[in-house]
Amino acid sequence: MPEQQAQGINLSTGEAVVADFSTVIEAVEPDLTGGSGQYLAPGFIDLQVNGFAGVDYNSPAAPHEEIARSLLAIFATGVTRFYPTVITGSAGDMTGALKNLAAAKAKIPHGAAIEGFHVEGPFISAEDGPRGAHPRHCVRAPSVEEYRRFQEAADGQVRLMTVAPEWPGITSLIETMVQDGVVVSIGHTAASAEQINEAVRAGATMSTHLGNGAHGELRRHPNYLWDQMANDHLTASFITDGIHIGENFFRVALRAKGIERCVLVTDAVMPAGCAPGDYMLGEIPVTLHPGDRVTLRGGTRLAGAALKMHDGIAHAMRLGQLSLRDAVTMATTNAARAGRISGRWRGLQAGERADLVEFDYSEPAGRLTVRRVWLSGERVYRA
Repeated sequence: MPEQQAQGINLSTGEAVVADFSTVIEAVEPDLTGGSGQYLAPGFIDLQVNGFAGVDYNSPAAPHEEIARSLLAIFATGVTRFYPTVITGSAGDMTGALKNLAAAKAKIPHGAAIEGFHVEGPFISAEDGPRGAHPRHCVRAPSVEEYRRFQEAADGQVRLMTVAPEWPGITSLIETMVQDGVVVSIGHTAASAEQINEAVRAGATMSTHLGNGAHGELRRHPNYLWDQMANDHLTASFITDGIHIGENFFRVALRAKGIERCVLVTDAVMPAGCAPGDYMLGEIPVTLHPGDRVTLRGGTRLAGAALKMHDGIAHAMRLGQLSLRDAVTMATTNAARAGRISGRWRGLQAGERADLVEFDYSEPAGRLTVRRVWLSGERVYRA
């Protein structure tokens, strides 16, 4: 098969197709040979990756060659575009990490896979529960000036920010970010219904890993989970590792939001893809347990995930009783629209970026196996 050609079952139509491409898809035609039984989809998109394969994107000192190595590991999961995510930390650490990542994006091979950056914090709830594993002493009030410093450090490439709507003055910051083209997401919050609605009116369009970053116990109603599920202006992301949320919550959330307003993310942290053991996420000591559970060291509080996107798709099918088509949609075109990633909204169609993944899916095993991956027409992974 020529290098600039991929084949498989198009999940949107159920037909075996052949895609011809350069840097963009040039044509998608029926496969007259009948196909091989594998699937062909747009490359997966992950809007929340804190680190991977032993590389911590929150470290201002992360070596560029190590970031490049982590990209190769990410491609093996079928992901072709992602947002490295910088979480709550000191002002110096956060701007240092963004500056380092922006320099790596411009320098390393395949740096184009880094579509932009997600800043998760520091303008989040300081309360135990909603704060999650973010360090309390680094949580702070929203500041347009600090947001501008983040953008300056990132060469203007902060594309997604997670904030808590209960902070005084947050709506004016949301309006500023939206004017800059930044996607604003609600997360790590204890906000009231009215505060959530005010954030949406100001331009917030997402909920970050809905069902997580929350109190262990909530009043029946109202509460900030129901309030976000009920708001049709918010697209919700979910961590479907079978650890962060239970199947019944996920199924209810899917029904509330509709498939079209749901996105899969990994929330992967540095130990993802590594052996179980103790690790450091910046200044936070964590443990990766067998079964890919990451907790604060010595405790049970979750500290990100060790999920890989191809596994997240398979888990989402089981947890949510989803079809393969719907689960892949949540990791591709839905994610592209939610994260405003251009050239990726329409799926396998001529003119879209040639970010492609060929994969197998075993229904008895509930396992998705990535075979080949292309980034803008360049093959970056082959099993």
